[in-house]
Amino acid sequence: MDIGFDVEHPGIVLWEEYLQPLGINQSRFARDVHISYPRANELLNGKRALTPDTALRLASYLGTSAEFWINWQGLYDLQQTIKRHEKEYRQIERVA
Repeated sequence: MDIGFDVEHPGIVLWEEYLQPLGINQSRFARDVHISYPRANELLNGKRALTPDTALRLASYLGTSAEFWINWQGLYDLQQTIKRHEKEYRQIERVA
């Protein structure tokens, strides 16, 4: 059971692919999108899930879609769940 590729935490992608190239530090990011610094720091370090609220803020801030960020978080969550429970899932007998 595998999704076929590794999925990086969306907060790390946000930090490495969007904010750093734009020269935006964590403090400025937090201020710009109206979230607390601890929330921004945890997200950008992969320690906090990206919520629908954050996805909407990012869409406004970066000109992306909220769905892009939500889908990325969903893929990341799916991959992490598979890693944690793969053995158990393989033991489930298919009925259809």
